Amino acid sequence: MDPVLRKPRLPLPAVWCLCAGLLATPWGLAAAPAALPTVISGIDRGAFAQAEADIAAALQDPALSAADRQAYAFERERMRRMRLDFTLDATAAKAQLRKQIPDLRDEEFARWEAAGLIEHLDIDGQRRYFKRAPSNLFRISAEARARRAPDAPVPKDGPYEHLHPHHEEIVAAARATGATSLVPRRIEVTQSLVVKPDAVPAGETIRAWIPYPRAIAGQQQDITWIASTPAGAKVAPEATLQRTAYLERKAVAGTPTEFKIRYAVTVYARHIAIDPAKVQPTPNDPALTPYLAEQAPHIMFTPALRAFSQQVVGTETDPYRIVQKLFDAVDRIPWAGAREYATISNISDYALHAGHADCGQQTLLLIALLRLNGIPARWQSGMVYSDDAVGYNNLHDWGAVYLAPYGWVPMDVTTGRLDSPQPALRDFYLGGLDAYRIAFNDDYAQSLVPAKQHFRSDTVDSQRGEAEWSGGNLYFDQWNYDVQSHVVPLEATR
Repeated sequence: MDPVLRKPRLPLPAVWCLCAGLLATPWGLAAAPAALPTVISGIDRGAFAQAEADIAAALQDPALSAADRQAYAFERERMRRMRLDFTLDATAAKAQLRKQIPDLRDEEFARWEAAGLIEHLDIDGQRRYFKRAPSNLFRISAEARARRAPDAPVPKDGPYEHLHPHHEEIVAAARATGATSLVPRRIEVTQSLVVKPDAVPAGETIRAWIPYPRAIAGQQQDITWIASTPAGAKVAPEATLQRTAYLERKAVAGTPTEFKIRYAVTVYARHIAIDPAKVQPTPNDPALTPYLAEQAPHIMFTPALRAFSQQVVGTETDPYRIVQKLFDAVDRIPWAGAREYATISNISDYALHAGHADCGQQTLLLIALLRLNGIPARWQSGMVYSDDAVGYNNLHDWGAVYLAPYGWVPMDVTTGRLDSPQPALRDFYLGGLDAYRIAFNDDYAQSLVPAKQHFRSDTVDSQRGEAEWSGGNLYFDQWNYDVQSHVVPLEATR
């Protein structure tokens, strides 16, 4: 990824501090460029015109470092991407809602909007609505759901987001064997990235990165490469935390440019039976230090995060009870479709205040809260799939928490508690994972191999892929992705 996106945003170049002290001098010096945090917060508020002026002024400063120059340029790109997310005016937003609430009243819309249930941003004084806000409303408002027409389509959840025989299969196998890696599934996967016709000039080389799994002992193993289109894909080293297969292909006029990889992997379910009475305080282990720290820009111990943590945790000191309390608090945040992650300056803070969050946003918030309370936590993400007869796959994010003496145990706060009176099933996703998910990433915002030359489309996650050419990045509106999975017998080999 672009190096600047990993640079902490808070420290300011010394030259800006010096210039700020000269603003009131009688020599009439030009105003210093606006500090980057000021530009970022202005964009978050929708003050795009002022931010554009500040960015233009900053880029004219010959003393600006190359890294800061790139950071300002990304904020300009972030505004462009935000406009692609906030595409609806009030008329269009109401029209979308009336597809499911034909007799929608203006006062209803105004009331839901005032309650923060219809996400919007005032861009330079003009109210714009998030393009997924109308559909999200039915995820986060029981009143809106009750107002839907009887024949309105119901959102489809994944097969393992609710109690399923697969969960019972895992728990039974764990009790019978004492193992923590169980009931494996062998899956063949085809992932593609197709750049739209004429997105780049004919003859230009398109570079593409398609997510690819790394071996994780006890979770996913026996990864077998099958083929790529075009041939000659370069798979990143096993240690790459956001692993991909890299391909190149020249664009042909009027023709989509397709990239495709095929592989097989064996995925194991996980189940760690945690005895709360045996959980110990986090040991003083240097290997855990990175997973206790802030990780700018999306895992930051802000005053609001500290206040929320205090409200949830109170005077609790038992590590496992703290984990449970924070897990449940984040689990109560309703799921809703997300803005592109690269448009959000601090995702955990966004999840705390937006009134809804998707899986990655919930996970980053929980990680931030756990770390704030001295409990190591880390990120994982990839895709979920199903048996062929179900035909379901989707992108998904989850994580892991360190609980001594058990070590790292998985957690999926988005799926959260299951509806079962049995603790082992109810609490399955706090210490367990189903066998129907493939991890591509073991941390967020990690560099791709080979490195991108231009900004990433997703500066946080790596699930759909990335593409660029010599003229710049290819954003999500310039290409499509697809994932197809097929469960095969465990003994299948190629």
